[in-house]
Amino acid sequence: MKTALDLTADIIEIRDIIERIEELPDLIEGEGCEEQCNSYSEELATLTGIMAELQGNGGDEQWQGDWYPLTLISESYFRDYAQELAEDIGAVNKNSTWPHYCIDWDRAARELQMDYTSVTIDGMTYFYR
Repeated sequence: MKTALDLTADIIEIRDIIERIEELPDLIEGEGCEEQCNSYSEELATLTGIMAELQGNGGDEQWQGDWYPLTLISESYFRDYAQELAEDIGAVNKNSTWPHYCIDWDRAARELQMDYTSVTIDGMTYFYR
């Protein structure tokens, strides 16, 4: 990976966080780290803090003896996520005609969020289950 994760992305994959956490100690201890060591250490602290908050909250990814959710969906993207999910599971046909395309996706997203838990990362809210 070698670059910091974008913690403002619409979707954050937990496997990317795990990969970065496992990569950072080698970068911190590596040669030529003088300029980057502080930022690597801060990033590692942030990512391990996120994982600590998510630890044991269920999900489909096991890491270091605990289970974690696979995906974190930003609050600002959740409406689009709800629509994509509905299309992916066949609940709606994205090529359908009236009245099927008249869905209130804001309301549908709010209803879907009831099945999700939220976490705040750097001031942004993400949902997972």
